[in-house]
Amino acid sequence: MTISTTKPAGASALGSTVSSTDARPAHAGRLGLVQGTALYIASVLGTGILVLPGLAATAAGPASMVSVLAVFFLSIPLAGTFAALASRYPDPGGVASYVRRALGQTWARMAGYWFFFGVAAGAPVVAMLGAEYVVAIVGADHGTVIWVALAIFVPPLVFNYFGLRVSGVVQLVLTGALLFVVIGVVAVAFPAANPANFEPFLPNGWGGVGTAISLFVWAFAGWEIGTHISGEFRNPRRVIPIATGIALVVVGAAYLVLQYVTVAVLGESAGTGQVPLLDLVSGSALGIGPVFVAVIAAIVALGVLNVYLGAFAKLGASLGRDGDLPRWLARGVESGGVPRRSLSVVAVLCAIYFVLMVGQGLTLTPFILIHTSSMVAIYALGMIAAVRLLERWTPGWWMAVVSVVLTFGLLVLAGTNLLVPAALAALAVLVAVAKRREAKRGEAKRGRPTRGTPTPPPTAPRKRAA
Repeated sequence: MTISTTKPAGASALGSTVSSTDARPAHAGRLGLVQGTALYIASVLGTGILVLPGLAATAAGPASMVSVLAVFFLSIPLAGTFAALASRYPDPGGVASYVRRALGQTWARMAGYWFFFGVAAGAPVVAMLGAEYVVAIVGADHGTVIWVALAIFVPPLVFNYFGLRVSGVVQLVLTGALLFVVIGVVAVAFPAANPANFEPFLPNGWGGVGTAISLFVWAFAGWEIGTHISGEFRNPRRVIPIATGIALVVVGAAYLVLQYVTVAVLGESAGTGQVPLLDLVSGSALGIGPVFVAVIAAIVALGVLNVYLGAFAKLGASLGRDGDLPRWLARGVESGGVPRRSLSVVAVLCAIYFVLMVGQGLTLTPFILIHTSSMVAIYALGMIAAVRLLERWTPGWWMAVVSVVLTFGLLVLAGTNLLVPAALAALAVLVAVAKRREAKRGEAKRGRPTRGTPTPPPTAPRKRAA
């Protein structure tokens, strides 16, 4: 089994909805605490560190530190709930399987649509992140970033079209390199920190903090990774909660320190640049620093998109197999199959989002917010399902209850960005209605009474003539 780890937010969740690998019994797994912890860190710490500090600073100024802390504390019960689900209900289907088991097929279909159409808005963002860093370090005209982003899209599309995959080990190495870059950037930039840059602390009010919180959902998504690989752990009941706890501390500390340094060093200009990590190291004595950061950013973006596009293609094929999307998309849904038709649809969908992004002047924030609001909607359903599935009054159940409240709070913060998930939810309901009508017509054609049709009274037996 190839375990995909580097992601934009939601990529691991996407993989969980489409995986067809059978969960192994706990004793057959191979992942221990060290490997499991590394996997969780790699799954959560994604490309957000390339751009989120600057975007959050634009939205909330120095108060963006509050948004990091808020999402970190939100992640504690959320990650704990997923750890409880993964250790008690090992199922490679992940969030969608829990939603289907607890709430039914229509709600599971909503989750599938939110993944396929809503979370997909993040794919062009990933390409743009890598392109921004490449263009900045090369010194090319900023207009070329569009072509560089398109060029970054090509290799993952080709790889997935021919069924090639980047191994889980390579993905872990790439994310480890990105974490190393964060540590290096913080170490180099920290001496230039100026406490005066934290005044005024709340320049855009609490509304700006709410926007920054919605942005940082991108950074802290991915805790559901354990729900579809729980069978790979030697002792999931023990290892998954510990690995989750360690990853929470590492990821939270990385984003918190990076946000502090971004505001303290760059001040009011923190949100003006497209490449905040390069801005932080550009003035350092390490001449190779900016080049190293840009190269890692581009490579990680390629790795993320390879996982991203492959997961979406499999998801689209599975939705076609289940009749939730046109059935001709189902080809390649089987284990080991290559869903080329679905991949073509994914390419078109990403192209649409990319064109819209170009039309808005390459502004990333709206597309990140569509992505994160879709993820929050999925998490809200997942937490409701957890409340129904986990044993009452246990620590996992209590964390699920708290997470329901917190995720609904995030839905409120998402505001108008929920229009896309709401439209997709309405589409899922319309598909459910259409399927029921089709089923009734099929029963009627076969001569079987449909629900609500009165059964004719039995006829009296004829008397046999003497």
